[in-house]
Amino acid sequence: MAESPKKERTFWYTVARGFACVLFHTLCPVRTLRPERLQREAPFLLISNHLSWMDPLAAGRYVTRYETVFLGKKELVKTNLAYWLLTRLHMIIVDRHASDMEAMRACLRTLKEGHVLGIFPEGTRHHQGIMEEIESGTSLIALRSGVPVIPVLISGKIRPFHKVYVLCGEPIPTEDLRAQGVNSASAEALTERIRETYRRMLQELPAAAKAN
Repeated sequence: MAESPKKERTFWYTVARGFACVLFHTLCPVRTLRPERLQREAPFLLISNHLSWMDPLAAGRYVTRYETVFLGKKELVKTNLAYWLLTRLHMIIVDRHASDMEAMRACLRTLKEGHVLGIFPEGTRHHQGIMEEIESGTSLIALRSGVPVIPVLISGKIRPFHKVYVLCGEPIPTEDLRAQGVNSASAEALTERIRETYRRMLQELPAAAKAN
């Protein structure tokens, strides 16, 4: 189901990173706040809200020490070309109609191998609010892996000539919840903690971002 991520610097990922750098400094201006918070040792779990297809480029842009492995839906690879490109960008392809455990194992294996895993907990770009609707699998992955959970907030949909802010947050604490055991109760508690984290981060955005 999932392509094994590569550890070395790869050509197509380097091209995508360069494309994002040019794009976010010109046509689609993106300003990243507190990017130093992504300069940390792997493995860790990078989570972000989801508003456009360019979100992986924006969320993982300042993870410069590693190539981020993002989780993506099978529907994104409708053509052979899309499959060829996205797997070379290390995307873990998930079939939403398959067992949740299959995706869970792929994610945990990625973190165990020492990579950065990127997940959009909302699961879709069409939702109400920001991080108010979260799929439970993200919290289970965080608790089972025990890696740091780093939140990223994208202030709006990335589009031409519209400034968007990307705020990198502090790690979300999980140790106390892991001590209670990995179960539905601790997972739900972490999910609520994620919601609260994003509510606070929304208040940290510049006034210009809130006005948009």
